[in-house]
Amino acid sequence: MPTKARKTWAQQLQQNHSVTIVMSCAIVGLSRCAYYYQPKLQDDSVIVSVLNAITDRHLRWGFPKCFHRIRKLGYQWNHKRVYRVYCELKLNLRVKRKKRIPPRCPERLLVPNKQGECWSRIL
Repeated sequence: MPTKARKTWAQQLQQNHSVTIVMSCAIVGLSRCAYYYQPKLQDDSVIVSVLNAITDRHLRWGFPKCFHRIRKLGYQWNHKRVYRVYCELKLNLRVKRKKRIPPRCPERLLVPNKQGECWSRIL
């Protein structure tokens, strides 16, 4: 069961049955740390604006070059966070595959009939 659901059950136990927080968490199977935890909402608007500015100027740059430029500009964001925003903006470039070369059909070499006989081929 997800932690969010357990937290709501623990709160309902406290309100309806006047149970302490410790007891309600023990009944539901939730740690008190998880009960008091308040998730931080990430504000990625600055990352979005910086990535858009870089990709508008350099259209063919992929993620590694963009991230290197972000570091050069002095921002200390984690590469995983920047990559998550990069993918959300759908800035991923199409990977160009190498063209397939058709197989060559080598010609068989002729074997001379006699010893000392030598053939040359002019191309």
